[in-house]
Amino acid sequence: MTIEEIKIRQMTNQHLLQPADKMTVVHDLMGIQAQFMGNAIHALKIRCKDFDEKSFGDGLVKNWTIRGTMHVFAQDDLSLFLPCNAGKDYKRNEWDAPSFWNQRAHWALTPERQSEISQWILSALEKQALTREELKDICRKLGMTEAEETSMFDPWGGGIRQLCERGFIHYAVQENKAFCLAPDFVPMNEKEAALEKARRYFMHFGPATIHDAMYFFHATLGQVKEWIGQLNPECVECDGKVYYYIENPNASYNCETPRCLFLAGFDQLMLGYEKKESLYLDRANLRKIFNLAGIVMPSLMMDGRIIGKWKRTNTNLSVILFEAIDEHKRKMIRDGAESLWPDELKKIEFTE
Repeated sequence: MTIEEIKIRQMTNQHLLQPADKMTVVHDLMGIQAQFMGNAIHALKIRCKDFDEKSFGDGLVKNWTIRGTMHVFAQDDLSLFLPCNAGKDYKRNEWDAPSFWNQRAHWALTPERQSEISQWILSALEKQALTREELKDICRKLGMTEAEETSMFDPWGGGIRQLCERGFIHYAVQENKAFCLAPDFVPMNEKEAALEKARRYFMHFGPATIHDAMYFFHATLGQVKEWIGQLNPECVECDGKVYYYIENPNASYNCETPRCLFLAGFDQLMLGYEKKESLYLDRANLRKIFNLAGIVMPSLMMDGRIIGKWKRTNTNLSVILFEAIDEHKRKMIRDGAESLWPDELKKIEFTE
């Protein structure tokens, strides 16, 4: 297999060359990273043949999953992503055991108080989805102190995140950030869940190296080697590296590299592989896409290489190029943008 063939397989398996229905895409890719909902919407738009922004959130939930980051994923995958301590903590409103949160120096909640405030939140959400600020206001009126608030509603998660991770609640999939009660589910065994995620990875992100899998899952070398030993994927050597993959029975790889592709911010094609060894992004341009603040910019791909980044503001599209390109390629970018956002763009601006 050549590098170009590997890239064709990766892009095909990620539904960039062969779009699929929305639920197939989110199952295969184990969700879409969603710190910013607009990025998740765009990532699905370029992969789904049935995309409809009005019904975008149907069948989906939003929660902390892979790498401890926020993802939009299929509701029926809640059991896969929330093991809840082998099910022992599933919807358990008791907080006496040591945790990452209550071991912090400024944690202000006793186990009893955390349980009480958690019940206030759950009772409020029985009626409707509510934002963080709305939940804070309810809890303040019931007696939550300022110190307790900084723990329960910590900007990085705190007690509200613990409720999400124990299967009580999740974010509603919408632009306005609100929480809602989660449906009932049976958490998977943690090892079985990890193996299923690894299976999906090597089928729908593969061919991929061990370093790629370590990067995607924030896993150790030993963990990835154990998964490979259990899954027994195919492997191929190319350019001095060994790539592993599970044959995707629904894919056809007789595709051509797309001439122009507007990838989303935090796109799975960028996050799915060790960024310093990316087949798509030159090392010299690494920080132009992966900035030091942890943001992964929307990127512009031409002929299988990231040559710039883009930003859309209402009816204006700004394209920042990493290299000089001719007028023919600029026209291809304009045509691609107008095809992606028909009747929505009034101005396309290039910057080098």
